[in-house]
Amino acid sequence: MSVDDSANRSANHSSANQGHVDSRSADQLYASEREVIERFSFDQQVVSVFPDMIRRSVPGYSSIIEMTGVLAARYAQPDTHLYDLGCSLGASSLAMAHLVRQRGCQIISVDNSEPMIERAQQLIDGATVATPTPITLHLADVQQFPLQMASVAVLNFTLQFIASENRDAVIERIAAALNPGGILLLSEKICFEDEQEDALQSDLHHAFKFNNGYSRLEISQKRTALEDYLQPETIEQHRQRLLKAGFKSVHVWFHCFNFMSLVAYR
Repeated sequence: MSVDDSANRSANHSSANQGHVDSRSADQLYASEREVIERFSFDQQVVSVFPDMIRRSVPGYSSIIEMTGVLAARYAQPDTHLYDLGCSLGASSLAMAHLVRQRGCQIISVDNSEPMIERAQQLIDGATVATPTPITLHLADVQQFPLQMASVAVLNFTLQFIASENRDAVIERIAAALNPGGILLLSEKICFEDEQEDALQSDLHHAFKFNNGYSRLEISQKRTALEDYLQPETIEQHRQRLLKAGFKSVHVWFHCFNFMSLVAYR
């Protein structure tokens, strides 16, 4: 039995346990066949379905967001900045804001997509529970945004969209801005040096998406849209870059198929 066949047998059961998704916010961007598939962009269309898209596309996403808040609360230092770099709709920012209670901390959230920032501001303004730590949003490129006096930095699925030749500089800037004892939380889609392992983990990821209601056409078309834009690296490549930038140690705290989260200690 193939991975996809196994996923197909359980798709109905999985859908029944995921709760109702408003059709207006359901991700159907690649449901119809396209003659021309343009490069993926974090535009208004993507923003409108982003919560559904990322929930159905990234294994363990909700746990990654929740634990981002838990880890930030553990390592946040008084009177420092907590950076959410590539914040999208601010999920990590809100997770940190609800749990971080250190005196004088401020969460600074940065994204280069104007629709993302606008929607994130609406979600933060509409939060039903007041957060002990304030959030400030900035429309900017994380590669140029000034960083200073940080105790926590978050790069959740951001580095993979930055050109490979610029990634060292991004990590070095973050390391330089972090106080001793600070952390970087890095979540990424990854690849594997072994071709068979890489193919298997990719297949399992596709099965996860298929089980969440995406058709093979949707999976294929989105993969094409992301080709040459989302460029994954191996865990060892990430680890070596972080150590070279001055982090004392690096640990994997989440790993499912071809997705992982690292915590790097300054």
